[in-house]
Amino acid sequence: MSPRSPNLSVALQFYVLWSKIISKEKELNINERIRAPQIRLIGADDEQMGIVSVRDALQYAREKGLDLIEIAPHADPPVCRVMDYGKFKYDQGKRKKEAAKKQKQVDIKTIKFRPHIEEQDFDVKVNAAKKFLGQGNKVKVSLMFRGREATHPEIAVAQLEKLSRIIVESGSGKLEKAPSMEGKFMNMILAPTD
Repeated sequence: MSPRSPNLSVALQFYVLWSKIISKEKELNINERIRAPQIRLIGADDEQMGIVSVRDALQYAREKGLDLIEIAPHADPPVCRVMDYGKFKYDQGKRKKEAAKKQKQVDIKTIKFRPHIEEQDFDVKVNAAKKFLGQGNKVKVSLMFRGREATHPEIAVAQLEKLSRIIVESGSGKLEKAPSMEGKFMNMILAPTD
């Protein structure tokens, strides 16, 4: 056994892992890569050509100057379509970009305060929450306890309920997750109204 064999196996494992990561989206089988003997063919003008051999389908695609693409490999028999593969990939990329533009990124903004907060500071926190909700973001309100403050969670619940009541009555947002204790914090989540 050569001294390089463990390194080769590590390199092979790395290559396999890397290829899995890189090829997240599965490539479609095109032209000669199609292995099924018989396929269901859809023509260049979206007409049903029926079940034909791969050789005949490839010949038809070449006559049209297009590619044979396997679009449903798990069907019995597999479904293939005659189309321009480059244009297909280009349109697919455009559709992905359009879908990404239409998605709305929702951030969760955090507002922290303590159970014994002054009224003016409380109003500042309420206005910040309204601003974040107005921008379409969710707001996580965290009330932090220190020392023996945790022995009186009812004070924290009252503060959080007061804040949520003000937000809901103003029409800025709605309560998504009721106040719950998580370690030293009591958290509540507010979401914007649609």
